[in-house]
Amino acid sequence: MSPSQIIVLATPVFFALIAIEFAVAWRRRRSPYRLADAVSSISVGALSQTSAVFTRLLRVGIYTALFEHAALWRNDAFWTSLPGWLLALLFYDLCYYWLHRMGHEVAVLWAAHAVHHQSQDYNLSTALRQTSSGALLGWVFYVPMALAGVPPLVFGIVALIDLLYQFWVHTEHIPKFQGRLAWFDRWFCSPSNHRVHHAVNDAYLDKNYGGILIVWDRIFGTFKDEDEREKCVYGTRGLLNSWDPLWANAQVYAGLARDSWHARNWVDKLRVWVKPPGWRPADVAERFPKPAFSMAQMVLFDPPMGRAVQCFALLQFVLLLGGVAAFLWQADGAPLVHNAVWFAALLTMQWSLGAVMQGRIGMLMALMLQSAALATATSALGFVEWHWLFKPLTMVIALVLVATSTYPISARGRFCLKSLALLAAALAGSLVGDVFLMFNGFFIPGLLGFLVAHLCYLALFKHGQRWFPHRGALAATLGTGVAMYAFLWTGGLPAALRAPVAAYVLVIALMAAQAIGRATVLRDAPSVLVAVGTGFFMLSDALLSTNRFVQPLPMAQVWVLATYYAAQALIVAGVLRGQQPQPAPVTPQTGPAHSPWAA
Repeated sequence: MSPSQIIVLATPVFFALIAIEFAVAWRRRRSPYRLADAVSSISVGALSQTSAVFTRLLRVGIYTALFEHAALWRNDAFWTSLPGWLLALLFYDLCYYWLHRMGHEVAVLWAAHAVHHQSQDYNLSTALRQTSSGALLGWVFYVPMALAGVPPLVFGIVALIDLLYQFWVHTEHIPKFQGRLAWFDRWFCSPSNHRVHHAVNDAYLDKNYGGILIVWDRIFGTFKDEDEREKCVYGTRGLLNSWDPLWANAQVYAGLARDSWHARNWVDKLRVWVKPPGWRPADVAERFPKPAFSMAQMVLFDPPMGRAVQCFALLQFVLLLGGVAAFLWQADGAPLVHNAVWFAALLTMQWSLGAVMQGRIGMLMALMLQSAALATATSALGFVEWHWLFKPLTMVIALVLVATSTYPISARGRFCLKSLALLAAALAGSLVGDVFLMFNGFFIPGLLGFLVAHLCYLALFKHGQRWFPHRGALAATLGTGVAMYAFLWTGGLPAALRAPVAAYVLVIALMAAQAIGRATVLRDAPSVLVAVGTGFFMLSDALLSTNRFVQPLPMAQVWVLATYYAAQALIVAGVLRGQQPQPAPVTPQTGPAHSPWAA
């Protein structure tokens, strides 16, 4: 049985314990759980497990290679005896202590480990919140075990034991042990000891690193007892303030990269990564100051969620868990490419769920993105029946999204409605094109459907603007179209298709030029989103035509559909966001602000 399958089997136990903790909290009239925070933490943990499928070479492969070629003492019989197993577990826990401690004392290691500390709640769901990048450098700390000849199987099992032990200590409902059990707090990592580790209070900061044994902290001077007079405050001093699982893993790396980029001294550019967290070069701190940390800034991140969003989040969360379990169960025996495709689909679901809970996108936009990801995955992996469902469904959801957006903005005038009508017509044309292209022999009708869609987009982007306001963009898109058409012509484009393909290339180039020109005039985020979307359209069509007429591309369906759906999603998001009222104040001279899409 693979490690991924063991995690799948252990998951029901984790959730049973979470349910028990929740019930205890409810009975005590305390609520250590917030829906969005718990879902976010578990989603980040799921991402850690799914991404581990691709980093196993670092976590196990390098260890195995060192064991095979550099072990100083080989005695498998000893390491698989009871004393050997206990010594290996003790050895692992010591190595984990130093990995954990360095994760708080070296910035680049903190960038990985910070993920586990980002939750401002402290409960069993926090235990599942794990990094996806820890394996990149974490393997270094276990090299001593490989050199000592601990077999990879023994190493893997004691690592799993150490990890599973740490689950139960993430709770506020088990108090500090007293009386006859006081010895446990002195020797082992307990809930009380680990609460201190997660706290950002000055008195508690960077203490209690032990995984199973807390005695390492007592030996190396990093132990701190929990003080009942000072309540633990959880989170990180650089608050995440996001439910985005990707940003959760990238936040600290991004900050380090910014400081390294802005540092003038080349030595400082490197020191940023190896100094303690929070260290910044003097010139960077002067030009880009940050306020000093204070406990007053530890405001709870808790964006409001309506009842509909809460129900949506719960349903999505259940589906996500099922998808992750199915992925992990078969991942070790599946081809790498298949794993990568399903991983991308799951990641889309995780990101969109976090974005909905945070209020960044609506539920229908999330469903559109998820359906698009499933349409892409099912096409790439040959699940034809499912692809026939999700491909048209994606555009249907987009049309429903546009239709439901009509009602709240209809009072702002006919021009908004005209923009939405053009957008709906473009999506309908795309839907027709999608359906025709799903069947052999209907390429021309499919091409006509997309031609109508792009003409509608062109009219939409022209609305309120002059034709092609940026001549450079027009020249660039037309030049790209001519080059692409010449490439197709010389690559074997059938004579019967030369005229319709030429018309299609011209229209999509003009559409992209109009969108880019509009963005250069308006210089607002919605118009930029649309312009980027048209760029993805050109890329998607170039990939599709190359694969169809010139040369088959590896995993062509992934690249064609991923760029196509990115284009549609960006355009829909940009146009709908452009319908929102602008924040500029109303003045007698200017009157009320208008959306650029309503001009």
